[in-house]
Amino acid sequence: MEIKVLGPGCPKCKQTEKVVIDAVAEAGVAAHIEKVTDLMKIAGYGVFGTPAVVVDGEVKSVGKIPSKEDVKSWLKKK
Repeated sequence: MEIKVLGPGCPKCKQTEKVVIDAVAEAGVAAHIEKVTDLMKIAGYGVFGTPAVVVDGEVKSVGKIPSKEDVKSWLKKK
């Protein structure tokens, strides 16, 4: 599973990355988590608000910090 946290490194982006890491650890799912800070790559996902989360190529969250429960629900749908 590939999870990308999109954002330039603002406090909300860092908090989103922490929520994703914690949720993956709690769910016991094998996932590669990548932080994407390049604005052109972020725009390539059609995302113009950060933070954003992409799971296996599908944008799941934009412009807000997702809850740990939200992230876990995305992990279960695979």
